[in-house]
Amino acid sequence: MGKVRFIALLTGIMSSLPFVANAAYPVYNPQQLARQGYVVNPQYVNNGMPVRATTQFNRQRTNIMPNQLAAASAVNGRPMMNIAATNPNRITGALPRVGSSATNAGRQYYQSADYERLAESGLYIGLSAGYSTMVSGSMSADYAGAKDAFLAPGSFRASDIQHDTMIPLQISVGAAINTDVRVDFSYLRYSGASYASNVQTSTGDGFADATVSGGAITSNATMLNVYYNIDAFTGYLAGGSLRPYIGAGVGLSLNTIADYVVFDNHFYDETGGLGPGSVQAGFLTAVSDIYGYHNGGTMEQFAFGLEAGVTTDMKDGLKVDFFIRYANLGKVKTSGSVVVSQTEWLSDGAGDEYEAPYDSVFHYTNWSESGRLSNIDVGVRLRLEF
Repeated sequence: MGKVRFIALLTGIMSSLPFVANAAYPVYNPQQLARQGYVVNPQYVNNGMPVRATTQFNRQRTNIMPNQLAAASAVNGRPMMNIAATNPNRITGALPRVGSSATNAGRQYYQSADYERLAESGLYIGLSAGYSTMVSGSMSADYAGAKDAFLAPGSFRASDIQHDTMIPLQISVGAAINTDVRVDFSYLRYSGASYASNVQTSTGDGFADATVSGGAITSNATMLNVYYNIDAFTGYLAGGSLRPYIGAGVGLSLNTIADYVVFDNHFYDETGGLGPGSVQAGFLTAVSDIYGYHNGGTMEQFAFGLEAGVTTDMKDGLKVDFFIRYANLGKVKTSGSVVVSQTEWLSDGAGDEYEAPYDSVFHYTNWSESGRLSNIDVGVRLRLEF
């Protein structure tokens, strides 16, 4: 009984297929196609019915204007859209932003006006001024490891570099490689740092405080810098008015330290505590007022810098960079020449002492001090593009 029902169902399905096929794929006779403007190729017709193809469009080109073609189509009963070409107008308005939104993270592309306004293009010259928020560096004695290293009056252990106000100035000339990368050559000058005003000078068996005057430190660095706009990672900032960037540079720095004087006003007994009466007349009993004249020096060093900031536009090709920069300028070193002048006291043979009538002067060589220089600056740069 089940087989009979299955055969009856299958028979019903098979008998309905022609009607379904006819509904899905309607067949047109040649006369109907001709009335609608089609040309039927007889080789595709069998007993008045198309077999392989229902129609073949007439693709023969004629020199008919679009409006004439439209009129002819209307006559033939085939309505046709007006395909007459029009001259397109250039769009000058702002394009919609694509990418990031409140719910979709990704790169936000600039509107056309913003993009051209913020894009890097062509040659530029720049001038920047900053303020050194931190100056890291110290001077130390290169002779510290030598035998009897601190016997020379005016020698000292170490001291941090000090600064009152440092305003680094930079002049740069560069060009944009593309809209994200620019390269420039810059001259950067630091001045205002100096030797510490106080140091620990040697007493022979320890160290005592001494004052320092002079020792101004300047650095003149020439660097090749590369900057890259990172808005591809940070997205659209401040409505597109700010474009963040990072940069790095390498070059040479000419570091100079001026002459400085270490003054020690302590009174040093040279009799081992026995007093002036313990030595013969004319013999040294004490020294005081020691001046150590340290000759400055200049040296060329490898330098590098790292920078991060944001760029905004002031129109007419003027751009402004607000940045923070780390600059490592290498080492600064004295020449190693130290001239020491001191007041000597002599025994009078009667238990007292007097100041020597001559100047006691000594010259030390290879007695150099050195230190490393690095700065962190915040500043602003104006760039004029051509």
